[in-house]
Amino acid sequence: MIIQFCGLSGSGKTSLAQMAKEHFEKTGINIEVIDGDEYRKLLCADLGFTKQDRNTNIRRLAFVASRLAKYNIVPIICAINPYEAIRQEVRSRYPDVKTIYIKCNLKELIRRDTKGLYARSLLPDTDRNKLSNLSGINDVFEIPADPDLIIETDLETIFESSEKLIRFIKTFK
Repeated sequence: MIIQFCGLSGSGKTSLAQMAKEHFEKTGINIEVIDGDEYRKLLCADLGFTKQDRNTNIRRLAFVASRLAKYNIVPIICAINPYEAIRQEVRSRYPDVKTIYIKCNLKELIRRDTKGLYARSLLPDTDRNKLSNLSGINDVFEIPADPDLIIETDLETIFESSEKLIRFIKTFK
């Protein structure tokens, strides 16, 4: 099984995946968190944030995930993954791909602003520090058409959200 998360920056993708990994370490189910931020530093350092580059990023992460899945490791791709077409491409290219939408409303994301990205994206256009390609603010984020699971981190506690993810993984392992 390959799990591809999709959700805006700060919605809780990596935190939830790490919690699932910690939970399953005790049970013998191997989880590998493929953190989009981490992989962008090395494997995808040559990519920017155009639609083409974002799609290439997801293709690379999905390829890594497919290699891990062959060895009975459950990879969780933690990336914004903003486009429905690339999510569907990953689903059609690799077996047993599950899409999980990590949903959080914009007001809560702006309040959390864990990386300072929302503050930068909301700066005036004349400000040289303005971020002009943040998914959900000034770049596209397509809500998934038919996700296998929706986790609403603005309506649930982190514990409730992680339990939902853990139960979901258990149904397939």
